[in-house]
Amino acid sequence: MANLKEIRGRITSISSTMQITRAMKMVSAAKLKKAQDAIVMLRPYSEKLQELIQNVNSSSDPDQISAYAQKRGVKRVLFIAVTSNRGLAGAFNSSIVKELNVQFQNNSQYEIEVLTIGKKAFDAVRRNRTVYSNASSVYDNLNFDTVAHVTEAVMASFIEGKFDEVYLIYNKFVNAATQEVTTEQLLPISMPETSEPQTETDYIFEPDRKEILDNLIPKSIKTQVFKAVLDSVASEHGARMTAMHKATDNAEALRNDLKIFYNKARQAAITNEILEIVSGAEALKNS
Repeated sequence: MANLKEIRGRITSISSTMQITRAMKMVSAAKLKKAQDAIVMLRPYSEKLQELIQNVNSSSDPDQISAYAQKRGVKRVLFIAVTSNRGLAGAFNSSIVKELNVQFQNNSQYEIEVLTIGKKAFDAVRRNRTVYSNASSVYDNLNFDTVAHVTEAVMASFIEGKFDEVYLIYNKFVNAATQEVTTEQLLPISMPETSEPQTETDYIFEPDRKEILDNLIPKSIKTQVFKAVLDSVASEHGARMTAMHKATDNAEALRNDLKIFYNKARQAAITNEILEIVSGAEALKNS
């Protein structure tokens, strides 16, 4: 049985850990609000931009289809895995790595490379997979231009034929306690496939349709990647806040159990000392 000094040391250690986890929870809660506002404001713009492109491109001349929408035989696939640079966020990072492994198995017939955004994905992938690029530094100065620079390199590789398909894997933010692992196709961009006649919207183009699409489609692709990164950032803070909240509760429960055990052990030690004193006094009295 541990002595009273060891128990006091454990109680002190757990109390210190609680202070750290509680502080991390408060920091993540403060950052979550800003990250949540950013993704909530970007989503409608991104979704409307994709909808507009699909509506305009669906009625285009098939010979004028964008280079980013052209499908070809699949031989090489690129996965863009978005995680964080830091841990202590529950299953936030491990869920992305798990989904990557599932995609590796499902696409084992293709040549696969991975672009990692986040050190946790890079550390998990570099051991046994080909890393196309490590873009973890985008978190040092996270803005649209920084992410767009990474996306432009991917788009150029797709146009050059280095990759036939590109997929995004990230945590989609639902709320502070819920994040959905999402895999979506980035390139070639998906267009609505239906045999039913569509109601064509009467657009007036200025300049012409092709020039508009040539400007809108690259912007939409960059926005899609930026949205995934912002989703991941908000999910990271939500996951860390939840994880630190649970860690604080568990530490508090463990500390309370140790305090009860300490008090019982201390009371037992005091009782033994009293018994020894009484026994000694009785022995002197009878001598």
